[in-house]
Amino acid sequence: MRTVTSKDSTTIAFDQTGQGPTLILVGGATTTRADMVSLAAALAPFFTVFAYDRRGRGDSGDTSPYAVEREVEDIEALIDEAGGMAFLFGHSSGAVLTLETALQLPTKVTMLAVYEPPFFVDDSRAPVGDMVSPLQALVAAGHRGEAVDLFMSYVGAPAEVMAQMRQSPLWPHLEAVAPTLVYDAIIMQDTEQGDPESLRKWATVTIPTLVMDGTVFFGREEGHEFMRHGANELATVLPTAERRTLEGQDHGPSNETLVPALKEFFLG
Repeated sequence: MRTVTSKDSTTIAFDQTGQGPTLILVGGATTTRADMVSLAAALAPFFTVFAYDRRGRGDSGDTSPYAVEREVEDIEALIDEAGGMAFLFGHSSGAVLTLETALQLPTKVTMLAVYEPPFFVDDSRAPVGDMVSPLQALVAAGHRGEAVDLFMSYVGAPAEVMAQMRQSPLWPHLEAVAPTLVYDAIIMQDTEQGDPESLRKWATVTIPTLVMDGTVFFGREEGHEFMRHGANELATVLPTAERRTLEGQDHGPSNETLVPALKEFFLG
């Protein structure tokens, strides 16, 4: 483990592996760098991979008040540690952070790949309304398990999946990072209201960008449509986007499918 210090003095923990051009992995909700070990190892023959704990998770620190801009500054600190320029790969809400970083730091992000940013751009998913306040209230009251349940209901996890998660060894980890679900809700709030115009903020991101999705959601083809529509809309908004669907992949794609797609896009 290594660390960098973000602009607001928050310590950000990361692992560095591999060799080649720098690729920073930006995880989605609940993800820590420990969850990215196998992906980082699969990418290491081709890239210098930075996998990090987003603020408030794992070995990274946290500083109030939260703002999306602080997470962009965390990524910037990692880019600067890598020499001032990097490729970014963002998954789920992490994809939105990479889009924000590319928007704010156009000279430091050279190429960008995103997988399934969970946008609600039409009536294929009902708008979520205010996600932030209910999650804040549950976390403040110490009801971390309930906060995880609520967030996953926003995501669209079936009840049987949630029942299995509560009984799995993963559950303590989810409760540990529950306060950061508020951060993900803040990141996603404007883009989960059914309005495609909410994506127009990234229309000036001109770097080459790969927009990916899978074909299933929690193991089912039914219910994936909103992911497909969101990815299509984003690819329309971005001036230099390349669009790709990874067949048979869920919201967490396999390394065997994802790594070749990233290698082909970033390295040609």
